[in-house]
Amino acid sequence: MRVLLDTHVFLWWNEGSPKLSKRALRILADPANSLILSVASAWEIAIKTQAGKLRIPEDAATYVPTRAAHYGMEILPIHLAHALRLETLPLHHRDPFDRILIVQSQIEKLPILTADPAIRAYSVDAIW
Repeated sequence: MRVLLDTHVFLWWNEGSPKLSKRALRILADPANSLILSVASAWEIAIKTQAGKLRIPEDAATYVPTRAAHYGMEILPIHLAHALRLETLPLHHRDPFDRILIVQSQIEKLPILTADPAIRAYSVDAIW
């Protein structure tokens, strides 16, 4: 299964957080699954690190690609179609990073691994 990771899932997986559900842990640990990290998550991590809202063990420019490579994650770019789809997305959720992940999940037909209940308000396959 190919699965898109929400930013918090990427962070929790890398820090060994007990916040991950048992199902999420099974999906993340299964080598048969392809884990996909959006450029939007890297963007969010960089912004929150700079603003002092997020602490990671090294700068984001090192941490994100190193940790993604460690787990063999595929990096999903933000395409024009993703950005333009935002215009039609209902405003159930106002977080811009989550909104781009939602449209990426829809367009790329990827389930999204997330603990965020607000994402379930959209037409996406949210797994937790």
